[in-house]
Amino acid sequence: MKKMKSIIIHTFLIIVAIIMIFPMFWMIILSLKENPEQYSNIISIFTSSYTLQNYTDALTSDNFAIYFINSIFVASVVTISNVVFCLMTAYAIERKKFAGKQIMIISILGLLIIPSHVVMIPLYRLMVNFGWINSYSALIVPWIITPFGIFLIKQYISAMPQQIEDAARMDGANEWYILFRIVAPLCKPILVVLAIYTFLNNWNSFLFPFLFTNEASYRTLPVGLTFYLGKQSIDWGHLMAGASIAALPILILFLIFQKQIIEGLTAGALKE
Repeated sequence: MKKMKSIIIHTFLIIVAIIMIFPMFWMIILSLKENPEQYSNIISIFTSSYTLQNYTDALTSDNFAIYFINSIFVASVVTISNVVFCLMTAYAIERKKFAGKQIMIISILGLLIIPSHVVMIPLYRLMVNFGWINSYSALIVPWIITPFGIFLIKQYISAMPQQIEDAARMDGANEWYILFRIVAPLCKPILVVLAIYTFLNNWNSFLFPFLFTNEASYRTLPVGLTFYLGKQSIDWGHLMAGASIAALPILILFLIFQKQIIEGLTAGALKE
């Protein structure tokens, strides 16, 4: 019975893995075909010749490099800002006493249940009033700190012993030293999780970059890929090649930080 249970579980996990991997596999297959929409069935797609021309066309197109660099820049700045500012805010909320602390906590929890699309029109009007349309400020400033990041780090810090910080204060350490030299290293697993989550969200973000930019010099990669979608047809080959290139940084980040991601996600389950 134990062996049969193990076989069933592993079979189920393999099926789930195949279902999750297949869309990426299909994307890569279509990206290696010239005009894949011409094929009438799946067998002809697999048996026809393969080519890297779609990747060459995407990489050498005039604006693809601009879109890619913009996505890297915006996602990196937003990610670093989130890690730093969310850490500072979460530490202050969890460890310090100040007027209006409970109201702030309730406000943060309240913001978590509000979909970002609800503030789409007010945020757009705000960007217009600031004169930030077609600028990096519109793509970065509204997301340099998030309630999710604050709440995530706050919960992690609450499980940490405060005696370490008190001992550092007795040795003469100031608050900045305690935060960045003691608390931050202890929060490394959850900070990596937040960084990956934030980078992934901003890298794949489409709606707000689409609203806030109408010039190619400020467009990000998800917005740029939409130009392969025509009114009468879709250029599947180039679209899938661009999407494959866009997915590459995320895969690299996960391969590099997979250990820290797993540690951060399982940290709460390991408490005694």
